[in-house]
Amino acid sequence: MVAARWNGVLDEVRPVREGHVSAVLGNGFEVAGLDAAVGDRVEVLDGERIVNGKVVALTASQALIASYERVTGLRVGRACRTANQGNGIPSGDSLLGRVVDALGRPIDGRPVDQRHTIADDTQAPNPLTRQLIRTPFPVGVRSIDTFTPLAAGQRVGVFAGSGVGKSTLLSMMVNGSDADVIVVGLVGERGREVREFIENQLGADGLARSVVVVATGNETALMRVTAAETATAIAEDFRDNGRRVLLVIDSITRFAMAYREIGLAAGELPAARGYPPSTMSVLPQLLERAGNSEFGTMTAIYTVLVDGDDMDEPVADTVRGILDGHIVLSRELANMGHFHAIDVLASVSRLSSVVYTDEQEELVRRARLLLGEFAAARDLIDVGAYVPGSNALIDEAIARRPDLNSFLQQGETEMSDIDRTWSALADALTKGIPS
Repeated sequence: MVAARWNGVLDEVRPVREGHVSAVLGNGFEVAGLDAAVGDRVEVLDGERIVNGKVVALTASQALIASYERVTGLRVGRACRTANQGNGIPSGDSLLGRVVDALGRPIDGRPVDQRHTIADDTQAPNPLTRQLIRTPFPVGVRSIDTFTPLAAGQRVGVFAGSGVGKSTLLSMMVNGSDADVIVVGLVGERGREVREFIENQLGADGLARSVVVVATGNETALMRVTAAETATAIAEDFRDNGRRVLLVIDSITRFAMAYREIGLAAGELPAARGYPPSTMSVLPQLLERAGNSEFGTMTAIYTVLVDGDDMDEPVADTVRGILDGHIVLSRELANMGHFHAIDVLASVSRLSSVVYTDEQEELVRRARLLLGEFAAARDLIDVGAYVPGSNALIDEAIARRPDLNSFLQQGETEMSDIDRTWSALADALTKGIPS
């Protein structure tokens, strides 16, 4: 915090350095004669407009700039200078209920309080000063609160292909949480979905305790990358002021895709699925900023768009290895009208032992066993080849499947408190089986 304060003072006294645009490329441009460092923000005076950008690569004579705005109409020869002012993004209680862009500028038609600003590129907390994760973080979704329970400070991914109910599940988790502050980063979303999410899924009550950071799919790659960083920075600020924070990034895949665009434009060689190596190194840098600090808690939910339902594609595989759990949505379940389409057998919470009592752990173990037995014998059951009475465990799995399926399905507006959730699971596993 002291370093950030001094950096702000130094920004005011650093001399402005200037070069000129030597080439315009896609979503960026090259600048000659500019004395700048990687990460510096710059601005180009292009007639009546100012084009803002960020230095992403340097050679002996050129600086490669990724642009926050479209570069259409930008001409070679325009003056480019370092931008030392206005690098902070607004934060604090005055931002609650607001919708801003990746640079913290309001897009909801109202002014924003700039008295408290923060940097968007902070470092992860010291691992030895982080609070230990001890407290459950229920979200009101039965299948999650039992099979993949969250704890305050946990980072979890929702892995899903398109059209399997990801957005609906996400909105229920947000509205069902008891977080003091919710920070939502919509990265690369369709423009029409932003207002739908805010008004229909978040709602007025949810928005009142939320900050929404938006970079739609038509914006530049740098804006999409910055949106995730800005949302994380705002969540960090609330956390470090003692709040119980929920951070939601939808989606981390689009963040990685935007970073891929920047990396390839900077001359990096493509590797797996076209992603340059820097993409896989920047993911842990962003994700490790979430979690607890010594001052407060930040629980984080990241959506991961699984390309072709391939859980082993590079981004999904990397993110799964970083996070503290993964919730997998099944296209097969969605096609059968089973919502939420959570594949509880494929989903894992690495912190479930922190949340479970001994009795709850036994209930979930038993439920997983029965669901697994049914899945293993399903082909035989479907074709009528299974003979009732030949395996007592399969018989019980068949008998209890309707009750377990009913427990795992939940309406969009149906929230379930944690005590009723555990009672319902116990009933599904213990009540008498019809003969």
